[in-house]
Amino acid sequence: MAKKAKKVTPLMQQYNAIKAKYPDAMLLFRVGDFYETFGSDAVKAAKILDIVLTNRNNGGEKTELAGFPHHSLNTYLPKLVKAGQRVAICDQLEDPKQTKKIVKRGVTELVTPGVALNDEVLSSKTNNFLCAVHFDKKAIGVSFLDVSTGEFLTSQGHAEYVDKLLQNFNPSEVLVSKKSKASFQAAFGADFHTFYLEDWVFQPDYANETLTRHFNTTSLKGFGVDNLYEGVIASGAVLHYLSETQHNKLEHITAIGRIAEDEYVWMDRFTIRNLELYQSTNVNAVTLLDVIDHTITPMGGRLLKRWLALPLKNIEKIKQRYQVVQHLLEHHTVLQKMQNHIKHIGDIERLISKVATAKVSPREVIQLKNSLEAIVPIKALAMQSDNEALRVLGDTLQECDTLREKIKASLSEDAPVNILKGHTIASGFSTELDELRTLATSGKQYLDEMLERESERTGIPSLKIASNNVFGYYIEVRNAHKDKVPEAWVRKQTLVNAERYITEELKEYEAKILGAEERILAIEQQLFSELVSWMGQFIKPVQQNAFLIGTLDCLCGFAVLAKTNNYTCPTIDDSFGLEIKEGRHPVIEKQLPASEAYIANDVHLDREQQQIIMITGPNMSGKSAILRQTALIVLLAQIGSFVPAKAANIGLVDKIFTRVGASDNISMGESTFMVEMNETASILNNISDRSLVLLDEIGRGTSTYDGISIAWAISEYLHEHPARPKTLFATHYHELNEMTETFGRIKNYNVLVKELKDNVLFLRKLVAGGSEHSFGIHVAKMAGMPQHVIQRANKILKKLEKSHSSEELTDKVKTLADDDMQLSFFNLDDPLLEQIKEEILHTDIDTLTPVEALMKLNEIKRMLVKKKQA
Repeated sequence: MAKKAKKVTPLMQQYNAIKAKYPDAMLLFRVGDFYETFGSDAVKAAKILDIVLTNRNNGGEKTELAGFPHHSLNTYLPKLVKAGQRVAICDQLEDPKQTKKIVKRGVTELVTPGVALNDEVLSSKTNNFLCAVHFDKKAIGVSFLDVSTGEFLTSQGHAEYVDKLLQNFNPSEVLVSKKSKASFQAAFGADFHTFYLEDWVFQPDYANETLTRHFNTTSLKGFGVDNLYEGVIASGAVLHYLSETQHNKLEHITAIGRIAEDEYVWMDRFTIRNLELYQSTNVNAVTLLDVIDHTITPMGGRLLKRWLALPLKNIEKIKQRYQVVQHLLEHHTVLQKMQNHIKHIGDIERLISKVATAKVSPREVIQLKNSLEAIVPIKALAMQSDNEALRVLGDTLQECDTLREKIKASLSEDAPVNILKGHTIASGFSTELDELRTLATSGKQYLDEMLERESERTGIPSLKIASNNVFGYYIEVRNAHKDKVPEAWVRKQTLVNAERYITEELKEYEAKILGAEERILAIEQQLFSELVSWMGQFIKPVQQNAFLIGTLDCLCGFAVLAKTNNYTCPTIDDSFGLEIKEGRHPVIEKQLPASEAYIANDVHLDREQQQIIMITGPNMSGKSAILRQTALIVLLAQIGSFVPAKAANIGLVDKIFTRVGASDNISMGESTFMVEMNETASILNNISDRSLVLLDEIGRGTSTYDGISIAWAISEYLHEHPARPKTLFATHYHELNEMTETFGRIKNYNVLVKELKDNVLFLRKLVAGGSEHSFGIHVAKMAGMPQHVIQRANKILKKLEKSHSSEELTDKVKTLADDDMQLSFFNLDDPLLEQIKEEILHTDIDTLTPVEALMKLNEIKRMLVKKKQA
């Protein structure tokens, strides 16, 4: 007997058909006053939103169900998106009252982590970038778009460069072609929220057509990106994704810009992570951004993060920023006035984007108008300045008079968030609207007159008129007077002490009032919609104002930072030297107790006399802090900020490399030492004559002999390299102090430590000369190590010092390079020689890094030693 087919209700048939189009999204299905989720979506929604999970009988089997009121969408949607869900919002596309069939429904928006305009999803001082990455044989293309601000950027390059950009821009969602899934994870890891598109989306012709159609141009030459073949393909994929997610109103995306690699300081992902510029792996850690961010507006906060990620290499642009900061410091009243006006400016960049996408509320339009009004005095202040850069900025700001006046004439100052609340359009703007409002508001007087008239006519002294949702307006008569009620009145409800009636006049009045209220709402919606559409022509000038205010906000913030923390203006030129007098770590000095002063240090580096500083000293002495503060001072200087130092003369730096601290990646199957060697190899492969290299404890992840050998070889390589990069090398291998005897541009320094009877005092002062010995056991004692462990460690140390003197160890390292292995014990036909020969012949010397070469040599040496011992 054939199995009976399960019966599916029309509603679930409709749901299943829509869900099939969005299989990888959670479908919020509008049913009456609720958004419902079904099946596996309901299980996920209930868990994420902490709402009740129920079930219903659907064709003989249970279906999970979870929902929430439609007016709570802005509360629940952000929680779903922040949990990484793609959410398809399915709305009713017609009035249920106007149809006898099932209500027509469709997806009106697909919200994903990278495509969000909801304020509850977005963070005000952080961009929300949607990214696409395209892999090609020659290069990798990358594109970033923040749909909430309209910023659209693209670039291309090798994997390391794209990796750096991904770290800098920190996209909420990354689009990749399905065929490139493995390539993306191999190059950039699995930490990003990725979505895989069909391969055909990443085609050059389709990308060009998508972009030129959007910008309404014949080519992309005007944007300066036409030669970025891979970047253009990635950009096309981003726009395609927006159309796929039902985001079609994108007039605020007015241009696409090129991230010019040669304009900004290079920092690889390790450096960005090690310096903790704007994020940290440590919980509750304070980042550099936390310390230097004195911006007031969301635009300023977002721009400062961009400046920090992309420090300038253009000396003139850097000096212009210094000049503005200096001017604001010297004219404190101007700074105060500017910041007071800036406080009144909202997020005009995102507000104008909401105008373009028709998602702006009446109150937000008023906020936009008020913000633009605050720009007028800022423009005047800037133009009155005797600083040229400020005058240019002021001249470029636009007052947007027409826009402000139109909004002022159109909308009430107390316009609501939701237009359905009414009183959106200003009085006097529409004659018809004013007449209808008069009719609606004069009702109380009309009802009072009617009540008085009926009371006189009937002789009933205590008549009362009211209304409810069941049968509208009614007249209430107490039981004591019900015998006086005229026959024409119709009884509608009987209460314990009274009865309620309706009259023909009351019903006519009610129809008139309700009609007026409906018409008022329709007119207000129409006029507001027309206003928002008209405002579209001001997108570009408002976006330009947003950028300029963001810039001014950052520079005012730099002035406040310098004044508050005693920062000084650095000198920057095209020399190759670096001279820092009494430099301080900008983050650490803010964490110290008020009674404790930060110990400032001098650092001098050049390419002729003191190219490499070898810093020795025990752990906890402050070596890492000196390395980091040097990098941060250079970084602050090249974003246009003053620096935490008494004086700083900086020869322009084009690359900053750091290898600071252990960074295990055991979850990826890599040891500390392997990660360390990967990061160091990246540095050695990319150094230039303007690089600043900071190395901390290189080689400590392996045995002492190997560690010293690698550290020695790396230092030697940096010294002998034609680029002569400026280098700070912190190490606890005191044997490296011997390098100054052979290499003229390596100088020894140490962090002062004062030995007490049973303890050590860290003075954190950098002085010339090498450190005599380590204080590891002292540090262990300070950490609270048990006393018998400390005593045992001291005994073992003395034995080791007798058997392996420092001089003996150094001699072994120094002779490593020219260690002449005796091969006389080999037969020429020995298979090991053949194995070594094959190993050497199959090594690509052109691509071999110094560290890899050293490791290869060490491997061959072990093979030979093993053979000799045999």
